[in-house]
Amino acid sequence: MSSGTGITDADGRPVPITVTVDEHMLATATAGGPAPDAGPAPAPRIGIRLTPPAGELVWSCTPEAARELAAELLRAAEEAESAPAGRPVTVEAGELRRGDVRDGDRAMTVESARTDGSTVHVTWKSGAGRSWTQAYAADTAITLKRRLPEGR
Repeated sequence: MSSGTGITDADGRPVPITVTVDEHMLATATAGGPAPDAGPAPAPRIGIRLTPPAGELVWSCTPEAARELAAELLRAAEEAESAPAGRPVTVEAGELRRGDVRDGDRAMTVESARTDGSTVHVTWKSGAGRSWTQAYAADTAITLKRRLPEGR
């Protein structure tokens, strides 16, 4: 990962992150004694290095713990994107994109939007799974309850 991840410190400054696959290093000698028995091969570890302006943080975990962390981050991201905005957003019909949710009593999600000259054909899907297409002038104001980020 690079500093362009959008991860920031408490002051809003970018925090570069490096993720590596490492192994626990076996000690080659102990203080005042011979080298320990090599024993079994070291377990692989995932290294996570955060480098904020205030210093460096280095953590490591097992691959299993890394998967659990990734799953928790994914759940939190989906919850944040699914949470209703503080107030509805109004966009022109020509700016609708897949995943936008119309504000109203019933859930209506944009499946697709196709522009044909000055007309936009929007295919909506209801919470019950029904789909239909409506035509709008490209500059018609559509109020959305939720809008996914660009590129999703």
